[in-house]
Amino acid sequence: MSTGKIMVSMLLLVAVLTGAAIWYLQVYGFYEEVDEITGASEMVVTLPDGATRQVAVEGFRAIDAQSSPIRWRACFTLDPAQVADAVPYEGATPLNGPGWFRCYSARALTADLTAGNAVAVLGQSEIRPDVDRVIVVYPDGRAFGWHQFNDKNPPRGVMD
Repeated sequence: MSTGKIMVSMLLLVAVLTGAAIWYLQVYGFYEEVDEITGASEMVVTLPDGATRQVAVEGFRAIDAQSSPIRWRACFTLDPAQVADAVPYEGATPLNGPGWFRCYSARALTADLTAGNAVAVLGQSEIRPDVDRVIVVYPDGRAFGWHQFNDKNPPRGVMD
């Protein structure tokens, strides 16, 4: 084998290994399963007057990652009547989660929100700086959540 072929083979090997490492880190490496909602079985929803209310949830499953404020995804059930008066969340855009977190599907949530089969409400505003917790609720009590960037603060350096 010539020196050129060896160099090309090594470059290809490094590229494949780098790609595999990046894929693994994005899909598995940073995520961790969250056992409970900060020690309770309740979720916060925001009311039109700005007050918040604790809502009991069951079957809570979630993932999160320290690497980004918007990697939180959750699946749970609740009483839809408990969130009927919560603030509707305009512009709810379900964010994709890793494929192995099977209970959450951004594609299905987007389709159901568009079709009016589910409603999005504000869970908690500014759960992290410039990030809201959005909750989608179905009439049968299934609920899903994610963190989404908000537009409360304009980007730095932009003047009106």
